Amino acid sequence: MDSARAQEIIESKGVIEVLYNSIPVWINSVTGESAEITYLDSNRKSQVPVASLNEGFKSF
Repeated sequence: MDSARAQEIIESKGVIEVLYNSIPVWINSVTGESAEITYLDSNRKSQVPVASLNEGFKSF
């Protein structure tokens, strides 16, 4: 994923599935090529490269 798409997902009114290492996450913010994410299964936060995020296929 690129930074522009990550920002679009943050600003989206819908819920778009995003995965990090095949684990569902929520994108909190994007700064340059880095994203702050929250793991949906544990609420643990982490900083990861935006390029390592993948958009899932479900849209809620």
